[in-house]
Amino acid sequence: MRLNSYRTVRVQFPIMRNLVLVLASLWGAATLEATDPPPRAEESPAATIPVAAAEAGKDVVHQLNSAFTKVFEIVAPSVVIIEITKKNDPAENPTLDDLFFQGPQDENTPRRNPRNPQTIQSEGSGFIVRSDGYIYTNYHVLEGADRIDVKLKDGREFPGKVVGTDEKTDVAVIKIEATNLPAVQFGDSDAVRVGQFAFAIGAPFKLDYTFTYGVISGKGRSKLIATSGYSISDYLQTDASINPGNSGGALVNADGEVIGINAFIFTSGGGSIGLGFAIPINLAKRVTAEIRKYGRVRVAWPGMSLQAVTPALAQRLGWSEPGGLVVSGVDAGGPAERAGVKPLDRIRRVNGRVTNDVEDAQSSIYGSQVGDKLTLEVDRDGKSRTVSLVLEEAPGR
Repeated sequence: MRLNSYRTVRVQFPIMRNLVLVLASLWGAATLEATDPPPRAEESPAATIPVAAAEAGKDVVHQLNSAFTKVFEIVAPSVVIIEITKKNDPAENPTLDDLFFQGPQDENTPRRNPRNPQTIQSEGSGFIVRSDGYIYTNYHVLEGADRIDVKLKDGREFPGKVVGTDEKTDVAVIKIEATNLPAVQFGDSDAVRVGQFAFAIGAPFKLDYTFTYGVISGKGRSKLIATSGYSISDYLQTDASINPGNSGGALVNADGEVIGINAFIFTSGGGSIGLGFAIPINLAKRVTAEIRKYGRVRVAWPGMSLQAVTPALAQRLGWSEPGGLVVSGVDAGGPAERAGVKPLDRIRRVNGRVTNDVEDAQSSIYGSQVGDKLTLEVDRDGKSRTVSLVLEEAPGR
């Protein structure tokens, strides 16, 4: 099974015809050079690029080189390599790594005998977020681990202990017993702009501390993974090269600040094709704060069910245009009922943000935390009103 399949289109160029044209041009040039008298020195053509401009261009390249290497020097000491030992039966219980990084079987990666589960080792990445040994990585890097070993940039190795995980967001926290460790600086993933530089660092194919760069190719990517219980609605997309082993590593900006946790790629053959995705660091921070405080991620409960107002639904409800979210149900005694929300209320905005589909609801309502206040702009009976509610923990969780 692959996350995505690709059709390969072979593009053919008239190589021989172009080669003949090039050779003909060179022959013509050589003939002219042999028959024409050599130009006098004072008639030599001027340089097409002024010397000053060429030197300025070189300066820009050198500055860019220095900036890129500085990013690596800032971040690399905080990045860790995570080695996992586990028993695995991929035929009955495929790991998320199997789902995320699809590659062809070969002599280096033989198929395992499903009737004879073996101890296997895998490698992922992570990064230090506190000087006393707390580390962020992916849930799927640790999934099923019997043993966790963490290697630091300075060569030291420590056993790792799982503090908590959240399968839904693929975020995990581990701890090593060490002090005075170099922790990363966090950026603001909400402020990330499409087109800005992005850098990935990790251990692809066990090549520790590989550093790649690209740009942020997109934001708010959703509906990317078809596997149970695993989804967020606003992945960062990057074309910085990400490969197996990069999972859990840092995606950073040009200031060396972490803006995401590298999570997975779309691939047609097991390696990067420029479609990598990272969990926004602001979301990861919220999730890990819950994990550290409660040992789990509490599920926020608004006490209502929502449905996107599609053209078909708008027509059925007698509304003139689609858009927004309609309240399809209100839970008795829940936050929404106590705030005065009613069935068939049409939610236009949540905390000032326009909501038009399930993805908007996922990020603005269900993506919020227990205790967060939501201000809803609601249409009811042709009139607009504002309703406020506070999210509670889902009952029975």
